[in-house]
Amino acid sequence: MKLLLWILTTMAGLAVAAWLLDGIHLDGATWQDKLLPLAGAAVILGLVSISVKPVVKLLSLPFIIVTIGLFLLVINALMLMLTSWIAGKADVGFTVDGFWAALVGSVIVTLVTGFIDMVAIEDD
Repeated sequence: MKLLLWILTTMAGLAVAAWLLDGIHLDGATWQDKLLPLAGAAVILGLVSISVKPVVKLLSLPFIIVTIGLFLLVINALMLMLTSWIAGKADVGFTVDGFWAALVGSVIVTLVTGFIDMVAIEDD
């Protein structure tokens, strides 16, 4: 159940980022057509966050410490760009155009998912 909720909140965050930013795109003419690319991107982002992100965070720990945690924003942007690249290879229909769109998009996704988790999801 937690996995499904996590995917849904990530889908919401990605949808808001795609809606607000010109540099993040979902294929599809209507919002119904965009649900499948959105779900695919959320699953890919989850897999990237589980497998790649911890290794990158460990290897970049000195940069994270020196920048007082601000380098985590760069790591999140890179994870979103990696998600876009994998989605492009898998023909999912999710693209991110450049680093700055990924940086702002990752902040939006983090804020939206955090807000939904805080407001809507009860602690077990």
